Amino acid sequence: MTPITLAARTGRALRLGVGDSIAIVNLFGQQVVDTWAVSAVDPTRVLSMAHTRMANGRLAVEAGDTLVGSDREPMLILESDTSEGHHDTLIPACDPARYLQLGAVGHHDSCAANFRDALQELGVPVPSQVPQPLNLFMNVPVGTDGTLRIEPPMSRPGDRVMLRAVQPVVLVLSACPQDLAPTNGAHHAPRDVELRLQPSHDHAGGRPLS
Repeated sequence: MTPITLAARTGRALRLGVGDSIAIVNLFGQQVVDTWAVSAVDPTRVLSMAHTRMANGRLAVEAGDTLVGSDREPMLILESDTSEGHHDTLIPACDPARYLQLGAVGHHDSCAANFRDALQELGVPVPSQVPQPLNLFMNVPVGTDGTLRIEPPMSRPGDRVMLRAVQPVVLVLSACPQDLAPTNGAHHAPRDVELRLQPSHDHAGGRPLS
């Protein structure tokens, strides 16, 4: 299927059926992609990082892990990962309040706004609060004393993560617009990423995924 460009600073929502997969490709390296899933059957059920940490027994996620929802049911499987495996499950999505704290003046794009706008574009009810995302490629070392640091990602150009849907979901992705911290690298320049959809054999060539 033709790759889709997710432009820097923007978000997009895609419908995935059971067995559908998507590769998120870090074209330039060091670009964080905030990632959410909302149940296509019941939009009050969302991907939960807290429940995913509990299900896998660790802070990080690795290839082969199951990502679960707020009802503890599997939503996605992280099928493969060619990066160093640094993906954050702790830091909330950037939002207008965060950019004000960092000294931004006026409007600044944010992952929180991208999440809401992407769901609205598909006509999916927007949760009252933006859920904690899975921050793909984000490097957040945890010190022995429990302190957190945000450091430049360790992903390289071309690194990719493959996610497979276990249930019908609306997947929301945001090419993080953070340019006031090293979230997207020391260059502080958000970049495009590429999305490659792979429909399940059960409906390959059938309904569109987006």
